[in-house]
Amino acid sequence: MIMNYTGKNMEVTEALKGVTEKKLGKLDKYFQKDIQGNVTFSTEKNRKIIEVTINLPGTILRAEESSDDMYASIDRAVDILERQIRKNKTKLQKRYKNSETIRFENVAPLANEDEEIKPSLVRKKKFVLKPMSTEEAILQMELLRHNFFIFMDAESDDISVVYKRKDGNYGLIEPEIY
Repeated sequence: MIMNYTGKNMEVTEALKGVTEKKLGKLDKYFQKDIQGNVTFSTEKNRKIIEVTINLPGTILRAEESSDDMYASIDRAVDILERQIRKNKTKLQKRYKNSETIRFENVAPLANEDEEIKPSLVRKKKFVLKPMSTEEAILQMELLRHNFFIFMDAESDDISVVYKRKDGNYGLIEPEIY
């Protein structure tokens, strides 16, 4: 695998790169040598966060882990990626029904797959948008116990979305017409 290392709010040391390459090396048996990936190390307060993204033909594997120790985060992220790989590989083996060992480079991209496997729209929902402030929308979202809430911004009359972030804060998505 060819990995690109970046750091946010921290410097990526050679020792950290070496440990990460060694741990991710366990996954090399599943891939060709020229598979691209990105590793981002970051720190927020006392949390050490690693985010690993591996680009495969037809799919993307991603793991994000945080803990007090960067090396523990690396171990957890590699475990998550290995689980994702095994799950995906098992699914592909069942699809091809011959249960032979497969490598990802020998599998056609997912875009060329059968129609019956495609997910389909199973529910459609309509609701009335009433103008409200962002604070009101957050309150409504919390009352409904949802992770996001669509509303009409009272100031701009645009449709906006508030969402709950993993860190407990909120995000706002506003449309921009160009």
